[in-house]
Amino acid sequence: MRVAEIRIYPVKGLRGRPVADAVVEPWGLAGDRRYMVVDETGRFLSQRELPRMAVLEAALRPGGLNLSGPGLGLLAVDEPGPEVPSRDVTVWRDRVPARDAGDPAAVWLSAALGRACRLVHMADPAAARQVDPDYSESQDRVSFADGFPVLVTNAASLADLNARLPVPIPMDRFRTNIAVVEAEAWAEDGWQRLHIGPVPFAGTKDCARCAVTTVDQDTGERSPENEPVRTLAQFRRKAGGRIIFGQNLIPRGTGRIAVGDTVRPG
Repeated sequence: MRVAEIRIYPVKGLRGRPVADAVVEPWGLAGDRRYMVVDETGRFLSQRELPRMAVLEAALRPGGLNLSGPGLGLLAVDEPGPEVPSRDVTVWRDRVPARDAGDPAAVWLSAALGRACRLVHMADPAAARQVDPDYSESQDRVSFADGFPVLVTNAASLADLNARLPVPIPMDRFRTNIAVVEAEAWAEDGWQRLHIGPVPFAGTKDCARCAVTTVDQDTGERSPENEPVRTLAQFRRKAGGRIIFGQNLIPRGTGRIAVGDTVRPG
């Protein structure tokens, strides 16, 4: 098996870019989901309630990131420094300290999304969210990602799903960090340990899918047929109603991984 694609999402919920390589940190790929859009109460916003987020892109640059979107131009956002006071924001059940990225980003995003919101940055993931203790060790941390540091998916599994769908979909519907080729379909269900290039990972929990997968990442529009969730539910539903695609990973080392790297279980 080998790595076919690596993708980093600097801002939770916004479009990310494929990259040739990435540094693996204890809490995920460097730069991945270190920023987040929040409402006026500090609660995170995502494509679940705002599918238009899909067409807005965040691209990392030295010292910050660039925001862009159709008809919106480009906004350079500087990473907020230690002089910016932190505030608590909410990701699911977690309260996390973050720094506000400033008024220009808030104005740009509020106009783009049609509601008042702000952009915040997680300065130190090592001091922030603990991964679900039922699936992790006490020192494991995660940035603003939903629950786990890294998501890996399997191109053969997507091919099997697409053979069942009325209209095929691309892998970006699943917002994966790493896509693997040359594996058997659904082999990822058994990846309890995985080496990607030089870096070991623990396969901790299969990934339950939600309405975000029904959002076309090019248009920001939802599938009127609720696909691919409807089809996945016919053959990938687990106890408790969880609909599965992909495997969540926790790094058990650090280093650099690249497209083309060998991927091996164990």
